[in-house]
Amino acid sequence: MIAFKKVKKEQFAKDGGDANVFDEICLPRRATSASAGYDIFAPSEIVVEKGQTALIATGIKAQMPQNAVLLILPRSGLGFKYKLRLCNTVGVIDADYFDNAKNEGHIMIKLSAEGERVVIEKGKAFAQGIFVNYLLCDDDDVNDSRQGGFGSTDKK
Repeated sequence: MIAFKKVKKEQFAKDGGDANVFDEICLPRRATSASAGYDIFAPSEIVVEKGQTALIATGIKAQMPQNAVLLILPRSGLGFKYKLRLCNTVGVIDADYFDNAKNEGHIMIKLSAEGERVVIEKGKAFAQGIFVNYLLCDDDDVNDSRQGGFGSTDKK
């Protein structure tokens, strides 16, 4: 199954989201039938000052099969017009993040404004997610499983 779902309201608030807007969070969706990316919408107004960063609790998580990954990318228009960037350039959401992360698989997005102050209105698309299948090496023998949340796969 491939689907976007909301995290629990308590998790959203714990991660810095405004609990008062939780019920209004829009799940990602494509803008057109030929769009590869699912637009991710601002749960509340986002302000990123020039030279600063903003961490956005999206309120969403993604369910996908084990041979898939969700790539989080900026909306190209925001990058072209304002030099708004994702701090990690591309977000990689692994399939096991949905069920095994301590934060319910909550997708957090950190933006930086390199050009000028950027204001994104509540409900406007600011990032996009693209599901991609991937391949494994023939001699791959990894049997470990996720033990934490964001940034945990390199910690043993």
